[in-house]
Amino acid sequence: MYDGFYKLSKRPFQLNADTEFYFDSSVHQKAMMYMRYGLTQGEGFIVITGKPGTGKTLLVKQLVGILNKSKVVLAVIVSSQLNADDLLKTITSAFKLNFKGLDKASLLVGLERFFIDQAMQGKKVLLVVDEAQNLSNEALEELRMLSNFEMAGKSLFQTFLVGQNQLLEKLFLPEMEQLKQRIVATCQIKPFDGQETKAYILFRLHKAGWQQRPQFSDSAFPLISAYSEGIPRKINALCDRVLLFGYVSELQVIDAPVIQQVIADIEEERFLADVDPNHAQATDLVPVKEGLEQRVLVLEKLLRDIHEVLGRASTV
Repeated sequence: MYDGFYKLSKRPFQLNADTEFYFDSSVHQKAMMYMRYGLTQGEGFIVITGKPGTGKTLLVKQLVGILNKSKVVLAVIVSSQLNADDLLKTITSAFKLNFKGLDKASLLVGLERFFIDQAMQGKKVLLVVDEAQNLSNEALEELRMLSNFEMAGKSLFQTFLVGQNQLLEKLFLPEMEQLKQRIVATCQIKPFDGQETKAYILFRLHKAGWQQRPQFSDSAFPLISAYSEGIPRKINALCDRVLLFGYVSELQVIDAPVIQQVIADIEEERFLADVDPNHAQATDLVPVKEGLEQRVLVLEKLLRDIHEVLGRASTV
C-alpha cells in the first residue's frame, strides 16, 4: 500500500519489535550500559523499567543479538502470572533442560548442576525476564534463592528483570527487602523528548529506504511528539496512520494540518468506541475504555497542546 506509493522498502512504523529498527536513543544507551555493567559484575539483579511501549522488549532483543554466545548462556522468558513452581519449570525449559515429571527439589538440583557445568566451561548464565511485573512475590523470591548458587565464592546465576514501572514498586515492598539488597542497578526508560521523537521518526524512515517522499515539514514533529507523549509505540501507531492517510490522499508533504487531521480521525474513532463498542477499532495510541467526560477533557487538552505548539512555531 503506502510503502509502494512512497517507494519504501518496507513499512517503517510497524509495531513489532524488529532489531533492524532499534533506535539507540540516550535512554536506551543508558539502559544498555547498565545491562553491560551487570554482565561484568556477574551477580545480582539488574532492573529495567518503563511505561508500556517505550521499547523494553526491543532492548532485550538488541541485547540478545550482541551477546557473546561463547561466554554467556542466555535464556529469555516472558512472565505471565507464573507461580514459584511454574517459574522453575519455565526456567529449566528455557535452558533446554528436562523438567517433565520432576518435583521442585529435582528441578533445583538439575539447575545447580547446569550452572556449575557452565561455570566450569568459563561461561556465565543469564536469565532475562520480560514483563517481570507479572511475577508473584513468591516467584521473585524463588529467583532470589537461585541467585544463592555459588562456586568458589562466585555467583553462578544472574537475572535481568525487565518490566513496567509497577515492577519497581513491587521490588521495594518491605517483604522484598532481601531481594532488593541484591539489586545491582536499576534504570527507567523514559519517553523521548521532542528532539528525540523527530530523530526517531527520521531514523525509521531512512531505515525503510525513505528518499524524502513524502517530505515531513518541521511543523509536523511537535504535534506527533505531543500526541504520542514521546512513547515509541504510540509514535509508530500515529505515523503509520499518517502515511496511510498520505497515500489515500496522494500527499507529497506531511505538515501540521495533516497531523491534525489524522489525530482528529483517531479521536473520532475513539469517541465512537465509547458511544458504541461495536465501532471500536484497534489502536495502540491510547486506551478506549474511558468515560465520555474524560474524553472531553482529553480532547480539550489536546487542542490546547496543538495551539501551544503552533504558537511556538509561528514565533520561530
